[in-house]
Amino acid sequence: MLRRFADAVAQPLLAVHRFAKTMRQPLLAVPGFALCLLAAALVAALPCAAQPQTQPPVPAGGQTPPAQKNRAGGYTIQTRVNLVVLPATVVDAKGHMVNDLAASDFKVYENSVLQNVQVFKHADIPVSMGIVIDDSGSMKEKRPAVNAAALAFVETSNPQDQVFIVNFNDTAYIDTPGDFASNMEDLRAALDKIDSKGGTALFDAVYTSLDHLRLGNRDKKVLLVVTDGVDNESRYTLDELLRYAQESNVMVYTIGLLGEEETESKLFAHLTHDDRKAKKDLELLAKDTGGQAYFPRSLDEVNSTCHEIAHDIRNQYTLAYYPTNKAFDGTFRAVKVEAFEHGTHRKLIVRTRPGYYAPKGDQPATPASGVSGQ
Repeated sequence: MLRRFADAVAQPLLAVHRFAKTMRQPLLAVPGFALCLLAAALVAALPCAAQPQTQPPVPAGGQTPPAQKNRAGGYTIQTRVNLVVLPATVVDAKGHMVNDLAASDFKVYENSVLQNVQVFKHADIPVSMGIVIDDSGSMKEKRPAVNAAALAFVETSNPQDQVFIVNFNDTAYIDTPGDFASNMEDLRAALDKIDSKGGTALFDAVYTSLDHLRLGNRDKKVLLVVTDGVDNESRYTLDELLRYAQESNVMVYTIGLLGEEETESKLFAHLTHDDRKAKKDLELLAKDTGGQAYFPRSLDEVNSTCHEIAHDIRNQYTLAYYPTNKAFDGTFRAVKVEAFEHGTHRKLIVRTRPGYYAPKGDQPATPASGVSGQ
């Protein structure tokens, strides 16, 4: 009942979101209109919320079966309990990706308590993805190389991916038509909407992009963020952004084009105080969401960096479990994943998100992302 009520409230707000986007208006510039619609939606949704609803039966023990067959013949994880889903990248001591592990090679701990992994998958899972690119004044000479790298990044993607482009300076613009681009021409057109000027509202742009990713329905959600400077225009703070990013269950990869240029090809020899702060912010955003921060030494390296990120996304393991702590208390649960080399049991390096926020009170329990498997 509460979920239906929430959906009824959310739909007018999504309409505001799409209206602003088609007009290439700043997505954060319609709060008054949105509040009016929210008030109207609350009134309109009350009769709907009052109607009784029939829920599917829950098996003994309060657990929902982990998967049910869908129309396409695959299996989709259901959302009746707090399923925790962890995309994980595994590398050896030399940084080489390890792709031959079995479920028995992993151990997952939540708040130091060993968990029972009930879903294991290693495949190229389609993603809903946003590419968020700085378009402030300092990016003018860098945008052509960044655009080319972004296109190369998308060209290596799964055909079933959903992709949108955000260009931002003082404000953020979602420049792909519709909620997601339908073809490469849409993406090229969005990347070509260059108007490099103004400041850097990085936190607002990422926050808005996390919000837009809610419209996606793919099993994994990712943001790729490219910027060359410290945030100097946002309304949201870094702490607010980090909390929202962790609650959104989105992996964020960041590329920082930081530092003063020495030559045309060597960008980042001298870091200012602001550059060092920007580097720290980008590292935190990536680390807290299970992504990775990259700082290429030249524009020539941006393309290869994007290829590396694409390869990382396409070769992750997916682990999922129902936590032994079933309390819906809204607390942060620290998560640790260990992996061991098949045969030798040598410990490997695992990169995943460091934890998640449990649902709170009557908040519906949903997984970190959908997980499909055969």
